Amino acid sequence: MALSKPTFLTHLRTLAKPPNCHHPTTPPSFISLRFLSFATPEEAAAERRRRKRRLRIEPPLSSLHRNQQQQQQQQSPKPQQNPNAPKLPEPVSALSGNRLNLHNRILTLVRQNDLEEAALYTRHSIYSNCRPTIFTVNSVLTAQLRQSKYSDLLSLHRFITQAGVAPNIITHNLIFQTYLDCRKPDTAMENYKQLINDAPFNPSPTTYRILIKGLVDNNKLDRAMELKEEIDAKGFAPDPVVYHYLMVGCVKNSDSDGVFRLYEELKEKLGGVVEDGIVYGNLMKGYFMRGMEKEAMECYEESFGESSKVKTSAVAYNSVLDALSKNGKFDEALRLFDRMVAEHNPPRRLAVNLGSFNVMADGYCVQGRFKEAIEVFRKMGDYRCSPDTLSFNNLIEQLCKNGMLSEAEELYGEMSDKGVYPDEFTYVLLMDTCFEENRADDAAEYFRKMVDAKLRPNLAVYNRLVDGLIKVGKVDEAKSFFDLMVKKLKMDIPSYQFIMKTLSEAGKLDEVLNVVDTMLDDDGVEFNEELQEFVKGELRKEGREDEVGKLMEEKERQKAEAKAKEAEAAEAAKRSARAAVSSLLPSKLFGNKESETGSTQATENAGEAASTQPAEAATVSGDAQAGQEERGGEEGKNSAQIESKSDGATEQVLA
Repeated sequence: MALSKPTFLTHLRTLAKPPNCHHPTTPPSFISLRFLSFATPEEAAAERRRRKRRLRIEPPLSSLHRNQQQQQQQQSPKPQQNPNAPKLPEPVSALSGNRLNLHNRILTLVRQNDLEEAALYTRHSIYSNCRPTIFTVNSVLTAQLRQSKYSDLLSLHRFITQAGVAPNIITHNLIFQTYLDCRKPDTAMENYKQLINDAPFNPSPTTYRILIKGLVDNNKLDRAMELKEEIDAKGFAPDPVVYHYLMVGCVKNSDSDGVFRLYEELKEKLGGVVEDGIVYGNLMKGYFMRGMEKEAMECYEESFGESSKVKTSAVAYNSVLDALSKNGKFDEALRLFDRMVAEHNPPRRLAVNLGSFNVMADGYCVQGRFKEAIEVFRKMGDYRCSPDTLSFNNLIEQLCKNGMLSEAEELYGEMSDKGVYPDEFTYVLLMDTCFEENRADDAAEYFRKMVDAKLRPNLAVYNRLVDGLIKVGKVDEAKSFFDLMVKKLKMDIPSYQFIMKTLSEAGKLDEVLNVVDTMLDDDGVEFNEELQEFVKGELRKEGREDEVGKLMEEKERQKAEAKAKEAEAAEAAKRSARAAVSSLLPSKLFGNKESETGSTQATENAGEAASTQPAEAATVSGDAQAGQEERGGEEGKNSAQIESKSDGATEQVLA
């Protein structure tokens, strides 16, 4: 049976009253009649009017709060931001929309190994409507660092800095790694101090890992120890990876006490137990350095035995592999390597990496088992590991030192198939070995490939090439490489003297004079009296020592003519600039005499014309003469008009 609305409301009021209660009570607070339907439209209208009156008398708290905030903002002046304050890097959320599409396009270029186009695309996008994020820039910088393109990396970083792209901590880490790889630890530490002082964020644990490792690799162990103290002072948790790098430095310096001191310090900070196995390889090396072979193997069993609870990783395994293979325990290293390969199950379990195969290849080479070293090196692709240039160079160097040039050249040929690019060290290894094997033509070809690959051989490598070619009587080839490299390298005086001595002994005195001509054009080398006497001594063999003086005089004359032409060109440029300016500005502003002559001639013509005109022309001439007298001039009517137009034009231009 359905109830009407009035009956339902009456029933609710009855239920709200307690039984046997003669005093009316207030309904419970959770029952609000305003949320129920009204019995009549008049009641609803009355409720609306009541609510409106209440809102006028007592506005909502949110409205009051908002009005107060607006008044405070209007009264308090806005703080001025410092324009020199460092900008905060963009968050990850900025990588969306068109900027995400740009990021993906640049990543595609990186995957295609077109780093030059990726860097150029990034530069062009900086000032476009779709500005790349710092995450996009970091992707290009990382790819350049991976391929050791340090100059390109620093150039791109300098560009984005000038363009106002705020770097993040990853950008700083890439710059630290670049300078450390380039053997410039002092520059890296200067950038680190700048990060500490100016950056709006703090360094990360990865920052300290990169710096500590780089300092150790650059034989700056003392500075690395000082940086460890700074890490502790900043409140960072003890990092076993940092201690691992420091222990590596102590092993390099044959400081076994330092190894054990660092281990005990880390053990104390971690509560008496070191669960990360990355430090135990260096601890074993410390035992081996002290001649404590038994303790070293006990440490190995406790840390990497079947019942061990130590956390193992590929890096921890590699450290132990290196300790075993370099201390007469290569068979044990082989068993451990087989165990690592069996445990390797990417991506869940990564027990081997590139370093594992490098350590095993070195171990086989130490044992004289070079073919097995090449086999294990080639197997790394089966375990999703890709070799890099350093890995190839390491094995190629071992093969070249042991007279296996053909095998080394086979590995060199495999580099391009695996997407790895040789560097200067690769070509120098092959060049030097070819000279040792009496293959001068092949050595010269490797040097030429290095130059064609836009690599930068230094002066010492060039000198070895020229010396090797001259020893086998290839003087012309040596001279051709001199002509090729004289513009790419900063030749010193011994290099000039060596090539001139060689050409003189071969009877090529004209070539000697050509070298002298090149030397006179080189501003970095002084053709002093001692060097002149050396050249004259070589030319005196055929009585041509006077040609040196003539060549120097001719060169001085050419330089003087060149300077005169430059001065004349500069003066002509100045005259053309004056002419361009004078064509825009009136002549009287510069006091041009030709214009004054023309003005005088115009005055005379105007006077003649005035003598033949009627009275109106004479009146106009009289008015012009009156204006002329006020200015103190002695010109006629046309002169006064020209001068007034000139002054007006001058005011417009100067305004």
